[in-house]
Amino acid sequence: MLAKMLARRLDRIGIHYCWVMVALTFLNLICSSAVVSLMGVLIAPIRQEFAWDTADVSGAIALMFVLFACTTPFSGALMLRYGVTRIVALSASLAVAGLSITTMVDAKWQLCVSIGVFLGIGAGMVGLGLAATVASRWFVIRRGLAVGLLTAASAAGQLTFLPVAAWLSTTYGWRTAVVPALVGGAVCAILFLLFGRDWPADIDLPPYGEKRIAPAPLASVTGAIAVSLGTLREASTLPIFWILAGTFFVCGLSSTGIVQQHFIPFCADNNVDAVTAASYLGIMGACNFVGTVVSGWLSDRFDNRMLLTSYYGLRGLSLIWLPFSDFSVVALTIWAVFFGLDFVATVPPTVRLAGQHFGAAKGPVLFGWIFAAHQFGSATAAYGSGVTRDSVLTYLPAFVIAGVLCLFAAFLFAAIRAARPVTA
Repeated sequence: MLAKMLARRLDRIGIHYCWVMVALTFLNLICSSAVVSLMGVLIAPIRQEFAWDTADVSGAIALMFVLFACTTPFSGALMLRYGVTRIVALSASLAVAGLSITTMVDAKWQLCVSIGVFLGIGAGMVGLGLAATVASRWFVIRRGLAVGLLTAASAAGQLTFLPVAAWLSTTYGWRTAVVPALVGGAVCAILFLLFGRDWPADIDLPPYGEKRIAPAPLASVTGAIAVSLGTLREASTLPIFWILAGTFFVCGLSSTGIVQQHFIPFCADNNVDAVTAASYLGIMGACNFVGTVVSGWLSDRFDNRMLLTSYYGLRGLSLIWLPFSDFSVVALTIWAVFFGLDFVATVPPTVRLAGQHFGAAKGPVLFGWIFAAHQFGSATAAYGSGVTRDSVLTYLPAFVIAGVLCLFAAFLFAAIRAARPVTA
């Protein structure tokens, strides 16, 4: 009822309801991103309070990314089967429960349950599959821009929550640092339930750029697992799937796995305090917001393979340079701007390539599998970087390896020819 009333009022002033869906999804992804990235602030204080190794805390983060990866291939199919609003509500409930339990942990296995299980599964139920689903259902034109805006939500979450979380952790203790993300997640879920809708036809509208109202399809009677596995089976015979999945593994390894989780501890090793380090992540987040939106605009207009070549190449160079910098204000600011413009700019062209090759219905489902590879890469870097830090007392090898893999991904996209899209 509320959604239809709002849609009618917006229509009178020439605004399509798709932009409300973008706003709701944007807010939800902000909070989801904040939840996943929060552990980057908490590694050091948790390690100090319980006298645990870095690898002990990193293990819980790695488990979170593994379960994220195992769940996210089914996010698109779950939304197709049960509806977007229900899945968003369930995901937010798991995140709120996980953060609440985290504040009460006093053993390693408890951290694995709260961070690893609850947050991993909760985040995986939406992931970037939510962005791909909303963009595919609500947009016929401006789809690349919509994906860019929604992908930039991860940057906005980092920008909004991490500096505040670092300040709360330093001033009042690490347990208070989870409160903003916890409250924000609950509020965003309520707004989505009140105003979010699964399909444009639910409020008697066509998708943006279309004139005909297509009836909302009936909920799939096939199980989400069967839908997702069947889509994977069809796509696994095509080289483009393995190229997108493999390079997205490198994307996760070189971004959310190592930078989002270990940048603050890396700065601490180089005499940069947590609040200051989180501020650099905030700068990176602001630049990433711009970079990702621009990337979405570019992906509608230029060869997506060449865009990805540029993105991975620039990211690789920045990761290799960072450990050899002097960690001064100037050096870290330059790095934050340079890396931030590229942080998740790879997502819009990757989503667009998946949609071009696998269609509007199967594309979001398949992107769940591609994004799973991203999260496995994140898990590898999250745990591997912690082990490296404990073993050789420096993050340098981890950052250099991540940079070299990015350069390889850039070379791969530069070398391949355009694959022929799958005909419907």
